[in-house]
Amino acid sequence: MNNRNKTAMVWISSFFATIVHAQPAIFKDADYKLGEKLIAESKCVACHVSKVGGNGSAIYKPQGRINNASLLRGMVEQCNTELNLGMFPEDVTSVAAVLNRDHYKFK
Repeated sequence: MNNRNKTAMVWISSFFATIVHAQPAIFKDADYKLGEKLIAESKCVACHVSKVGGNGSAIYKPQGRINNASLLRGMVEQCNTELNLGMFPEDVTSVAAVLNRDHYKFK
């Protein structure tokens, strides 16, 4: 590997490390791949579309309801409980971390 490629690899690694570290402490041990998988398997988007229409993304920023990472995780736990999804606490955290990364951006 030449120096240019090594420099690029270091930069990319640093960039992704910064993204992960920019997440709130509550998400520090989150498994993002698991969160993405659980969102797909649980059909979260289809449920959100049925509730708010469009592509379902309007559900992610209800006015004044979810304004920090803990409330976001609590909302995911509420969905887990109400829909009897059977997620373990670490699963809920992983789903919430993905939602934060993709929609909320809490730091």
